[in-house]
Amino acid sequence: MRELPAGLQASLASGVTTLARCWRMTRRDGAVVALTEHDEDLAVDGTLFRAASGVTGSEDASALGFAVGGGEMSAALTSELIDDADLDAGRYDGAGIELILADWSSPSNFLLLRRATLGEVRRSEGSFTAELRGLSSALNMVRGRLFTGGCDADLGDGRCKVALAAPTYTGTGTVSVAEGPGLFVAGGLGAYAAGWFAQGRLVFTGGANEGFATEVKAHTVTGVVRLELWQRPPLTPLPGESFTVTAGCDKRFETCRDRFANTLNFRGFPHMPGNDAVLRVAQPGGQ
Repeated sequence: MRELPAGLQASLASGVTTLARCWRMTRRDGAVVALTEHDEDLAVDGTLFRAASGVTGSEDASALGFAVGGGEMSAALTSELIDDADLDAGRYDGAGIELILADWSSPSNFLLLRRATLGEVRRSEGSFTAELRGLSSALNMVRGRLFTGGCDADLGDGRCKVALAAPTYTGTGTVSVAEGPGLFVAGGLGAYAAGWFAQGRLVFTGGANEGFATEVKAHTVTGVVRLELWQRPPLTPLPGESFTVTAGCDKRFETCRDRFANTLNFRGFPHMPGNDAVLRVAQPGGQ
């Protein structure tokens, strides 16, 4: 059973509830955004929780065993606290959440109710709703190696050993024409064949999107070079913005052999029988 602080216990026993929930979000870059459902800002546990965004929260669900519990929180999108650009850039992905119950008449009386991580975020009409995942969600992450036909190494890492810094595998270019939030005509990549950078990693090195990185969805050459990104940058790329992009790898043995000449370091099991072999039945005259 959780013990309540004496001050908070006395407040609850008085028969008059002066409670407010507070959410403290700590991003992976260390930035802290604190929100409260109270109608005024609250200073709790050394943090100023802002009331300007009209934050609300759902019921907090939990379950026995290793089932992932959690809830939701909703708030308005404001340029001062949380805006579309921050969410698009992934700055809140995996942020740590602390849910605190505080006595707004005496903020020194508070209780940490739950810790969670930020999950899926939905947006509509100037507001967002964020999923709060319980700490047990970390148990769903894959640990160790996977026995699959495809390679489980990341291109260029210590197990793959491909030297991505070589000009053959890394290109530098600039945005020529933006045709959409995640689609643009690229300059400086004319020496590379179509599809060479598909599933590769693109990082903006200049302009308003500097530092933003994402995977390349498609690389086409039809008179001009076009790159389509899986995740749109915080701002629509402008002509002249520079970037670097690495060759893509689809994890197949043939790609490792033919594109990278890296057969010895392939980390998959291309000859492992698949489901078709497991489900195959004996046939007269068959093997």
